[in-house]
Amino acid sequence: MADSQKQTVQWFPGHMAKTRRLIKESLSLVDGVTELLDARIPMSSRNPELDELTGKKPRIVLLNKCDVADDNVTREWIEYFKSKGQYAIAVDCRTGKGLNAYHTAVKHVLAETIKKNEAKGMGGKALRMMVVGIPNTGKSSFINRMAGKNRAKVADKPGVTRSNQWFAIGNGIELLDTPGVLWPKFDDVVVGDRLAFIGSVKDEVMDSETMAVRLIEALVNGYEDKLLSRFKLKNIEDLHEAMPWEILEEIGRERGMLIRGGEINTERAAIMLLDEYRGGKMGKLSFERPGMYNTKK
Repeated sequence: MADSQKQTVQWFPGHMAKTRRLIKESLSLVDGVTELLDARIPMSSRNPELDELTGKKPRIVLLNKCDVADDNVTREWIEYFKSKGQYAIAVDCRTGKGLNAYHTAVKHVLAETIKKNEAKGMGGKALRMMVVGIPNTGKSSFINRMAGKNRAKVADKPGVTRSNQWFAIGNGIELLDTPGVLWPKFDDVVVGDRLAFIGSVKDEVMDSETMAVRLIEALVNGYEDKLLSRFKLKNIEDLHEAMPWEILEEIGRERGMLIRGGEINTERAAIMLLDEYRGGKMGKLSFERPGMYNTKK
């Protein structure tokens, strides 16, 4: 079993530095920014450099994957972003849920731009939005859904889309796709863990057992009922008293993941746990609430 206390997530593919430069260079081409966040971890899935990179450009926040996030917590986040002057929508880009509100949102946040265009006799000028987000938050799925074509490459692996592309989505709106953005180093271990949970960092960076143990720790502290109901952990009386690796072993035992000599295959159990969490099979879970950040800008 890997030592979950020592291993931290660090990942910085070389093309990420180029992405920051591309965003800065492309800002003059757009009227606003659409930011994709994972509804389960809105702050951890937000690039910390984005505010500086995009300046005062009007912004729409799409809380994607709302289908696997806690509904009550997602509503709290929408109010949180509203209090910060940002228009937020809960969406599921794969199914299209919530995206029918996007065109209206663009017209709302770009109301001043529309007025200026009309005053110049350019009322029909296209409204251009840059789409940004860290890997695996759903940028390509969003663009594919809005454009009605699978022209943006979609994959389960982080960091796929690598060049700027324009997409017309109707109603006089155009989207500029940019590569995924991720900061070069995670100084906060908790942030790195949360990004690893949802698959925004390559699984090769941290071994599956370490990741699963940390996911179990997070689940015990917020959704122990989901853990118990999903895996039928009848041999553990109190999840808060048990060690996370013991819970992982029990999960493997319950699922029959045994190897020679009756030993539990914890690596296989870890991979299964992560897959079930990412696939939404454990229910609607959110690991961040606005109350954690109300004192921050």
